[in-house]
Amino acid sequence: MRSILVLGGTRFFGKRLVQRLLEDEDTQVTILTRGQTEDHFGERVIRLTADRSDAQALAAAVRGRHYDVVYDNICYSPDDAAAAARIFADSAGRYILTSSLSVYDPNKQMLREADFDPAHYPVTLGPRENFSYQEGKRLAEAILLNQTAFPAAAVRFPIVLGTDDYTRRLHFHIEHIMNGKPVGIPNPEALISFIRSDEAADFLYWLGFSPLTGPVNACSDGAMTIQEIISLLEAVTGVQAITPGRTDERDMSPFGITESWHMDTAKARTAGFVFLPLAGWLPELAASLHASLRDRQ
Repeated sequence: MRSILVLGGTRFFGKRLVQRLLEDEDTQVTILTRGQTEDHFGERVIRLTADRSDAQALAAAVRGRHYDVVYDNICYSPDDAAAAARIFADSAGRYILTSSLSVYDPNKQMLREADFDPAHYPVTLGPRENFSYQEGKRLAEAILLNQTAFPAAAVRFPIVLGTDDYTRRLHFHIEHIMNGKPVGIPNPEALISFIRSDEAADFLYWLGFSPLTGPVNACSDGAMTIQEIISLLEAVTGVQAITPGRTDERDMSPFGITESWHMDTAKARTAGFVFLPLAGWLPELAASLHASLRDRQ
């Protein structure tokens, strides 16, 4: 029986990961959360309650337990990472950190894992509020990938989309276009990567069985320019978008990058994972969201 711990796991792709793990009869799944979000896993999971950023509470919650794989979806600071390295030193068979495309600076070239090397990144400790999102993830990688107590991988996801995206980033674009509101697009020709929420969960699940360590890029096959995305949404909504280069901050696109930000996934593909084609699922998701939003108006 495999024992799996998911830090987080009650919403978005973390929830989908738990659902996927529960399909395996030989797996015992434990989720650790603050207990503030209801789940529908019933008696199929063990629930631990602790604040992830409270090292003492986390250590007390998992004391005396061993996990074949720990999935950490809610690590945003070097303090959190350092605490995890200590707490799970003797109790984790494998550790998977959910990281981000944000560890890279935007670049016209396709980004590869070596473009940010956590092995030689200087570490500064501190809580989440001391760092930007980018720096927090960089430092978390540097700590967890350089410790030697357990093998670890860091999954670098781009923007994750889905009907269950609580940040509503694609929803934002569809609603603005439908309602004739401007969408600020600084660089329409910038290329960007995405991954679908169920695909992200499938990748995390797969990585739990994989021997891969270190940073691993994970995104759907193919990148799109911001203009291509806007054109797709115009076709779905039947409305021409208003896309100035600058707007009020509230109307700036969540995809409004100034330079291309897209990843190469050769490492994961060579190891055997097959990514979904972005051009195949994004139009379907856009149409589904448009239909749902239109029906609510």
